[in-house]
Amino acid sequence: MKQNRVNAVLRHLEQLGLSQMLITDPISIFYLTGRMIHPLERFYGLYLSRRGDHRIFINQLESVPEDLGVEKVRFSDTDPYLDLVAETVDHREPLGVDKNMAARFLLPLMERSAASGFVLSSLAVDRARAVKDEDEQALMRRASQLNDAALEQLRPWIQEGVSEVDLAERLKGIYRELGADGLSFPPLVAFGRNAADGHHWPNDTRLKPGDCVLIDAGCTYQGYCSDMTRTYFYRSVTPQQRQVYELVRLANERAEQAVRPGIPLRELDKIARDTIASAGFGPCFTHRLGHFIGVEDHEFGDVSAAAEDLAEPGNIFSIEPGIYLEGCLGVRIEDLVLVTEDGCEILNRLPKELEIIA
Repeated sequence: MKQNRVNAVLRHLEQLGLSQMLITDPISIFYLTGRMIHPLERFYGLYLSRRGDHRIFINQLESVPEDLGVEKVRFSDTDPYLDLVAETVDHREPLGVDKNMAARFLLPLMERSAASGFVLSSLAVDRARAVKDEDEQALMRRASQLNDAALEQLRPWIQEGVSEVDLAERLKGIYRELGADGLSFPPLVAFGRNAADGHHWPNDTRLKPGDCVLIDAGCTYQGYCSDMTRTYFYRSVTPQQRQVYELVRLANERAEQAVRPGIPLRELDKIARDTIASAGFGPCFTHRLGHFIGVEDHEFGDVSAAAEDLAEPGNIFSIEPGIYLEGCLGVRIEDLVLVTEDGCEILNRLPKELEIIA
C-alpha cells in the first residue's frame, strides 16, 4: 500500500463526514496499492476505514504479492463474496462508494443493509489523485520525456503522400522502441481541414503541400500518462495559418506563465481565451483549456471557465488552447504543467516555434 496516498484519501473522507469507503475502480486501487488488476466482470474492491482495518477483496484467479501491505480476502467464483464484504463493513455507519461501482454489486450490498447508508464519495480519491507525490511527479516527467522523443523521431516520417493512419501507426511503433508501456490514448493525427475537428480520428487522408499537421498523442510509463499536441506545416505556410498559429502559441505561453499555487483554474482558461478572442477568433476556441492527468489521461479536475478549484502544488494538468477554422485548418498546442511551490514546471520540452517541414 502507498500509505501516504491512503492517508490522503482518509483525510478527504473525513472532510466528507465518512469513516469508511469501498473503492472498486481498478485504476484507483492501482494508485493506492501499486498493483494493477483487470477484474473483468468479477468483483474487486478495496475497503478503507479510518479505524485502519483496511482489506482488499480479490478473486483467487488473480496473482498478488504477499507484501501488498493490506489484509487480503480471497474468494472463488462460487463463494458468497458480497457476504464477505458486508461482514467487513461497519453496518452502523454510512459507506462511501466510488462512481465506478457497478449496480450489480451496490444493490445487493444495499439489500443486505451492509451500511447505515450509501454515499457517493469519489471526491475522496479524486482529490487525493489530483496532488501528485514525488514518485508520481518523476514518472510523469519520464512519460513526457518519452513523448517529446517520440514526436521528434516521427518528424522524418512527415512526408508528402503519407496517410494519417500510417503516421499514427508509425508513432505507436516509436513508443514501443523507446520503452513506453503503452498509449495514453490512440494518437490523433489530422492533416489540413481535418485538423478543424478537435478530435479527428486518423483516416486515409494523405499529406500534401500547404497542409497543417496536427498530432495529439501520449504514451504511458509505469502506469502514468503523457499528453502533448504539436501542429506543424508542410512545405509552406499562408499568412492566415501563421496568424492562427502564433495566436495559439501566445495563448499557450501566457497561460503557462500565469500558473502558480492559488490561482483560480478558471483564470488560466480566461487568460488563454481572452488572448484568442482579442484577435476575433473567440468562437473558434471550442473546448476547455485543459484537463488533469496522471494514471488516466483525463482525471478529475479541469481548467475551464466553470472550474471552481485553485491550483495547488502537485497538480498536473494540460494547457492546450486551439483555434479551429471549419473546412480550412486547426491549430492546437498542448503541454503538461506541474504546479510547483512558486510557479510551474513545463513537462514538455519540444519546441513550439512555428515549424515548416520541408
